[in-house]
Amino acid sequence: MRRFHMTIERNYNHMKYWLVKSEPEEFSYQDLQETKDTVWDGVRNYQARNYLKEMELGDLVLYYHSGKEKAIVGLAKVTEESFLDAKDKEGKGWVAVRIMAKKLFKQQLRLDQIKMDPKLGDMLLLKQSRLSVMPVEKHEFDHIINSTS
Repeated sequence: MRRFHMTIERNYNHMKYWLVKSEPEEFSYQDLQETKDTVWDGVRNYQARNYLKEMELGDLVLYYHSGKEKAIVGLAKVTEESFLDAKDKEGKGWVAVRIMAKKLFKQQLRLDQIKMDPKLGDMLLLKQSRLSVMPVEKHEFDHIINSTS
């Protein structure tokens, strides 16, 4: 059963920031742009699931291509808060959210650049690299936006 979701976006000062990872061969940022929005499902890590549950309508999401590319390539927005993942056939409480494409970055921010940037040294991307969904601190998010514009 889906929860009722408010359509009013929250104040910018209370917004949260996230990073999601996808193999570009599976579902690239360009695929997200073509479909306009998508259900972000199939997450099977408990910590990543908990982060999905924390996502709120209007939160901004950095889109990271994993695999060979290893770069932050675009920006998305949460358009529907967490709901039960339809692919959860075992009933383990896995959830999904809906996100939409917002902006393809002019410049990608590669993993090697992130590692070398002292302002990004504490990112979960570097500390818990196997997570596919993770929070991003506001100062990190702002720095990434400035670096990719």
